[in-house]
Amino acid sequence: MPMMLTTQGFGRLVEPLTGRALEGPEVHKRSVARAATFARYDLARGDRVFLHHGNTIDFFVDLLAVWCLGACAIPVDSRLVSTEIATIAVAARPKLSIWDGSPAKTVLDALHDAGVKVIDTKEAAAPGQRDAPGASFRLDDEALILFTSGTTGDPKGVVHTHRTLRARWMSLYGALGVEAFRRTLCLLPTHFGHGLICNCLFPWFFGQDLYILPPFRTDLIVRLGEIIDIHDITCLSSVPTVWRLALKIARPPQHQSLHRVLCGSAPLTGSLWRSIQGWTGTRHVINAYGITETGSWLAGMTSSDMEPEDGLIGEAWGGTLAVLPTHETDPQPDFLAACKPNEPGFVWINTPALMKGYLDRNDLTSRVVVNGWFSTGDLGILDEHGRLHLRGRVREEINKSGQKIYPTDIDNVIEQFEQTLDVCAFAVPDALHGEDVGVAIVLETPSDEAMVRLQEWTRGRLGLHQMPTRWYMVKTIPRSSRGKVNRQQVAEFCASLAPVSLAIPRGESPQ
Repeated sequence: MPMMLTTQGFGRLVEPLTGRALEGPEVHKRSVARAATFARYDLARGDRVFLHHGNTIDFFVDLLAVWCLGACAIPVDSRLVSTEIATIAVAARPKLSIWDGSPAKTVLDALHDAGVKVIDTKEAAAPGQRDAPGASFRLDDEALILFTSGTTGDPKGVVHTHRTLRARWMSLYGALGVEAFRRTLCLLPTHFGHGLICNCLFPWFFGQDLYILPPFRTDLIVRLGEIIDIHDITCLSSVPTVWRLALKIARPPQHQSLHRVLCGSAPLTGSLWRSIQGWTGTRHVINAYGITETGSWLAGMTSSDMEPEDGLIGEAWGGTLAVLPTHETDPQPDFLAACKPNEPGFVWINTPALMKGYLDRNDLTSRVVVNGWFSTGDLGILDEHGRLHLRGRVREEINKSGQKIYPTDIDNVIEQFEQTLDVCAFAVPDALHGEDVGVAIVLETPSDEAMVRLQEWTRGRLGLHQMPTRWYMVKTIPRSSRGKVNRQQVAEFCASLAPVSLAIPRGESPQ
């Protein structure tokens, strides 16, 4: 099988909920048989395949089968409706759409209209056709297309080749090794880079065992400590949203089996970082910085001796980081005029794991890739030791009468309030200042009294210019299937709601 990176082969695949498990040799056998099935539908090198059944053993078997034939896999969010699937089908032009079972008729009709053949993953290989025809992939063949946005508009698909994926895995192997990953738990969706490329494929291709759960389910998060203990999990990765909930509702694991914990998709605050260390029983919690375009995890701390800090990331893994005074809107960024240590600017990365480009969108690719450097769209600093600290996204800054306010600074404070389950600060229009600060908050026990206490608690911890002027108490904060928040979408969501009355008069200075 072409994807094995070590002589020990694949690790085990385990589904804790169903009890199903496959040893590495059986995975190989089934993927070859599945490749023979796909070849009957004339799947060949250069073709593309939708995979709709993420976070299952069959998903990983089918992924290998697709690659065995030299085709390209496109993991699809299982929550997409027929119109969204049709949109990305038009953009990606897949030959096959693989499901665990049969999709809804509206989805089936949409795929048929796009000329896509729909098949069930449980369909067996034809008798006597156990060997998959065709050669293995080439390193520069397309391997994965991951759609990061645009399922209702102009899709943006990140294209990775086998070469760029291997570059990411080898860099992680060099920075982190694999010993701590010997029993890795996946709580994340497998249709995006963090969950698939790094949390799952990296350890599994190096022979470590992979335990797969459905993503973002509250009933499983409440059992997280128990699941870790039952399976002696040594490593897991997740996102801050999951950790905020787990710390509130799940008992900590008792067996002390965890050796490494990674958190990505949004920077950790120092307080949440320390809370995760306490809950998991290990100091080796990594605030991993990952971007789909660079194969996800591209930087972090490799030592557990560092004291957690808000937004602290660490060193680059398999690449070079730079902080510049210019970003992608500048046609000729000067890489020789980097910011001084601790001077804020725009984060760029040069890495062999950089995507091939955006699918059929050279215009978008050329905006963010300049001379091999990728503009991340993030604000940050490099300290005197060369460690990256993130401050937020370029387009998230709140401009209040010329004062630049980072919404992550507000999130970092409010999330420390004892009742806070989730928080998102964002810009709101203001006749006097142009923009001001709004904030959406999910409280453990929502009430007007709790909100008043939060406002009073916050006034001594934020500067006057940072204090939100519009507070929204919500049941949930809209997030993508990757666990990420789009502040503009949250602002639009809150615009139709009535803000909570302020306990603090506008303009009053905190004491």
